[in-house]
Amino acid sequence: MQERLEIPPAIRSDTRDGVAAEGSRGEGSDERSAAVTVKRVALAAATAFLSINLWTGSPVLALWVGSEAADERALSMTPLFVVVVTLLVVTLLISAALLWLEVRYRILADLPPREARLTWLRPFNAQREPVRQVATSLPERIVTLVVYLAVVLLLVWFVFFAGSPLGDYAQYA
Repeated sequence: MQERLEIPPAIRSDTRDGVAAEGSRGEGSDERSAAVTVKRVALAAATAFLSINLWTGSPVLALWVGSEAADERALSMTPLFVVVVTLLVVTLLISAALLWLEVRYRILADLPPREARLTWLRPFNAQREPVRQVATSLPERIVTLVVYLAVVLLLVWFVFFAGSPLGDYAQYA
């Protein structure tokens, strides 16, 4: 007797984006589908919120905590150390939360997990092994978009609004 191999929904031909086609749904799956869609939207919104705060919220929070640690108006090493440590801790926490959200989204969307090792870190003798191609998920696209947007905004600020680092001395050159 042969055992039937169950194919994951993300690989089957009757699925689109990890969701089964209309004909293969069972009774009561509309409510489950709506709940899954709401959860996926919530995970995507949380990803957008955290990835924006990775660029804006964590540096502002670190500067605020450092300013609270300062005793005087002059710069000293203690508030500077507090700023660096706070920025490191908050950035690591947000990065861990983004990774957790990515894993939860992949589970909800029935997407296969990513390979644990990067392609360029594979051993040289494993070049003949096929590289598993995994689709980019929505949280990954959101984080990528936020990074692109942050870099473009930084360049626009630097070119058009930052002014000369020389100040008024540029007029005497």
